[in-house]
Formats: sequence, C-alpha cells, structure tokens
Amino acid sequence: MRSYNIFWSLVSYVLPCVMAGAVAPLTPPKTGAMAERNTFQGERCIYNALNNRIRNLLLSYDYSKSTDPLQPWAMHITSLLTMDRPKTSDISLVSDSDSFHLHKFLLSARTPYFRRKLSERPETEVWKLSDSIPAEAFQVVLRYLYLGQLPRDLVDPRSGMSEERLFLGIDKLTKQLEVEKLWEAVLSVNDRRLARQRYQDEVARAQGQVEVFFQDSVLRHKMTVETQKVGEICWPRENAIFADCLLRADAEDGDDDFPRATSVSNGIPIGPGTGPAQQSKYRRPKRSVVYPAHKAFLIRSPYFQTMFSGPFLEAQAAEFLHIIKVDCVPEVLEIILTFLYTEKADCSLDLALDLLYAADMLFIDKLKTKAAATISTLGSGNNKAVVSHRDVGDCSGGPQEVEVEAINVYDVIRAAWDLGVQRLEEFAARYIAYRLEDYIDDPEFADFVKESASRIKDRQETDTIELLDDIRHYLDERFRLRFEEAGLEDLLDEDADVDRPDDQANSQREGNDIGGTRNGEDDAPPVTLSGDTAVTTLEGEVVEDEFDLEAMNYRILLQKIDVLLEDLKLDA
Repeated sequence: MRSYNIFWSLVSYVLPCVMAGAVAPLTPPKTGAMAERNTFQGERCIYNALNNRIRNLLLSYDYSKSTDPLQPWAMHITSLLTMDRPKTSDISLVSDSDSFHLHKFLLSARTPYFRRKLSERPETEVWKLSDSIPAEAFQVVLRYLYLGQLPRDLVDPRSGMSEERLFLGIDKLTKQLEVEKLWEAVLSVNDRRLARQRYQDEVARAQGQVEVFFQDSVLRHKMTVETQKVGEICWPRENAIFADCLLRADAEDGDDDFPRATSVSNGIPIGPGTGPAQQSKYRRPKRSVVYPAHKAFLIRSPYFQTMFSGPFLEAQAAEFLHIIKVDCVPEVLEIILTFLYTEKADCSLDLALDLLYAADMLFIDKLKTKAAATISTLGSGNNKAVVSHRDVGDCSGGPQEVEVEAINVYDVIRAAWDLGVQRLEEFAARYIAYRLEDYIDDPEFADFVKESASRIKDRQETDTIELLDDIRHYLDERFRLRFEEAGLEDLLDEDADVDRPDDQANSQREGNDIGGTRNGEDDAPPVTLSGDTAVTTLEGEVVEDEFDLEAMNYRILLQKIDVLLEDLKLDA
C-alpha cells in the first residue's frame, strides 16, 4: 500500500512537468527529453513514459509547439499602445479624464463600427468619447483590441469604480463596437488555463483580421508606374486606407514583355535588331511598384524604426506621403510586407536569396532565418530532382542541352560568407559533396576554394580550408552510410595505398578475362558482365558491382581534391 502511494505521488509530481514541456517522467536530468511532437526528444519522452496511461495522455495532449509563433507579432501590437517614439498614432480618443492615442488601421481592422465610421471620415484625428461610459471601460476594451492580457483585477480599488458600473460600460462598448468575443475574455480572467486559450484564439483571430485588411488595403492599392514618373505621385496624407508612407521597389530589366533592346558597336547592331530605329521602337521604360504602408507595422524592422525615429526626411510630416525606395524586386518586397503585417512568409526557392539579402539589409532576423531555411530544405543534398549546372552533350552529335539547376550553389556560398549564415555554409558544402564530380574540375570552384583559404586570418603554411573540410565531411557521409549498413566499411579505407596505373592495368586484365576490351577511348563500347552492362567508375574503369564502384569513386574524388590543392599551391 505504501509503495502504491509513493507511485502515485511521483506521477502527480512528474506529470505536470511533462505537460508543460519539461523532462520525461522518471528519467534522470542528463537523459531527459523535451516533450515536443515530431522530434526525436519527443519520441523519447513518450517511450520513457512510466505506464500506458501516461503514454496515452501524452499522445492525446497537443504539445506540438513549445513557443507561440505569433507571440512577437502580438507583443508588437500591444506595444503600440504605449509607444511614444516613433509616433505612429493618427487618431486620439478623448474623454473628460483621459485620452488614448490609437491607430485608425487597427481600429478599422478589429471593429466593424470604426471600419464604417472611419471610411466615411478618414480625416478624423480626434474622437470624443461618451461621458456615460467610464474611462476604465475604454481601457479594458482597448487593451483587448491591442491584444493585451486582461488583468485579474479589472477594477482598481483606488479608483472608487464599482464592478457593476464597469461591466455596464464594457457591455455598452461591446455592443457598439461589435466585439462580442470581449465578454468571453472578461469572464475567463480568473481561470488561467482558459484565459490563455482565449488569448491565443483572439491573437489568431486578430491576425486573420489584419491579413484581410492588408490584402484589401495594401496589396489591392499597389501601383505600377514608370520609374521616371515615381516622383510625380502625390498621395494625400488623409486617405481611406490610412497609409502614412509609400514603399517603392524597382522591377528588374527582364521583367517586361517586350524584346530586349540591342546595342550598337561602331554602327553595327548587336543582337536580333536591325538598327537604331528598331531599338528605340521596342525599348520599354523601367517599371516600379509602389505600395502604401503603415509605419506602425514597418517599425518591426529596426531599419525603419531608426528611419522614422531620427531626424530624417521620412520622419517629418508633409502634405503628401514620402516615397521610400527599398533595394529589392517587387516580389521580395511583397513577401517582406506580408511578414511584417501578418507574420507569414511563403517564399519560393528562386526568390530566397534575394529575400535573404533584403532581410539582412532591413535587420529582420526572423525573416532572414526563414529564407535560409527555404534554401537549405529545398536543396537537400539527397535531392536528385535538382539537376547539375553542367551542359549535357548529345552522343549523336546534335545540339547540346543545358540543364539549369534550381539555385546556383556558388551564389549560396557567397551569401553565406557575406551575411555570416552558418546554416547556408553547411548546406552548400553538403550540396557540392553530393555532386562533387560535377564541380571538382570547375575553375570557379577552384576560385572559391582559394578564397575560402584566404578567409583565415594569419594563415599558416599548413592550415585548414573550411569549405574543403566541410566537403570532405559530407563526402565521407555520402559514401560511408551505405556501406555501414551493409557491413562493408573496409571498402572505404581512406589510408589504403592506391596506385592508379596498376589499378588501370588490373581493370584492363579483368575486362579481357570476361570477354571485354579496354582501349582507353571515350567512345569504347560498354563491357558486358553476364549479358548486363558493366558499371564503370568516374575514370572509366570497369568494376564488378556497385559497392566497388562507390569505393573507387570515393578514392578518385579524394585524389582530385589533393590534385586541386597542389594546383592551387595550398597545403591543407
């Protein structure tokens, strides 16, 4: 009986820790596991459960995320209530005893009442509050609209306000502003778990409301104009979508539907055109896309926060909205705005590098991490769908086909070095290692190896080359994993002395023994083994099976790395 009580005492102590994402039940701290679903540690937490009851409880409990991804976004919305610099508020709600500096776009997005009223009178700067409703009720409602946590004590004992009067004021405001969900939040303030769930639901609902406002007001009203005419845009400060600045992004030269204008050298046209007259006929002016935006969301970027806080022109009031140029293409700027407004960032692989540089320029670390994750996940080392960057020749003598890779790995390496993104350095090394035979003879690859060596300060005569070290590591992973599963690790003995001429002679003798011929010519017919086509290494040698092929290719690639270092006169 005593052991039974001890057992349930331990369960009652450990189980709340597990539910909160702590260590696994009854496991020492050094072998603990975070209860996070779809992770190795989360599986350990379930595996080490004391009994089936706890295990089933863990499986039924939703612990998919240890942190709320919308928390930074909600905290920024809440901070707008008390933020005094930079000044982003554009309307004041005034009562006899207090005044509140708010934002038209947020009131319009969150309440149907203000959406109707402000759309009719967008120039309104001061809103007089009713004297019949206490200011404390307005404070509760505004705190709810700005995603602030409601306090347990809604009535301050020092104010002399009765709960009945406060609740009557809140009831009038909820009906007038049409925010019925507020009552659910007010009634659940004393239940911590229920209040937290209500708060998370309200944050998600607010995100959806702001996203709808963003789609209808910002993206819907973007303008595409000729770049030389951008300065002619005169957007009044008092406008129906409450924008207080304009962001401009210039389209690239290739973003047009007209034929490319040809250049002229010594009077001779270069390109498909026939003369200067035809060039000017098809030349299309450069285009720019201008987005109306709100400073209250842009200041989530430290770049814009500094711009609007300091003595810069963009921070000064003017009759028309200032136009701020962002050095990126319109598609990337649209992704950035979507993230700042809604915390969402869906980026395709072809825009990921541009987004990475733009996010670094604007100091948006979270978006920078998302862009790096997009590159590293969509370009996995084992992803065979990503084709090589080299030309593929046609054996019949026909024209060559050029296969284009999804992303240029050299650009990824350059971005990783310029921006200091370790994750991309590792991805690029893994990407090249799994395709090293396509890159090892590329002069551009040799230049990057040399540059990687020069990045080490006070380099010694014999020193490491970070890029090659990572490539060797993933090259070993590429070939060794398969052999470890088959128990054939000896085939990958890196220290084995391999004499290439003797191996070539041996492979030639083996080919003759089985009826094949090896004359060293590239167009030699394939050697057959028992009626099947023989497998050949990167250097054209015949091997018996795929295990020998992998082992020989591994040694060949390591040898080519050594030859490359000798050519570059590097000792690493």
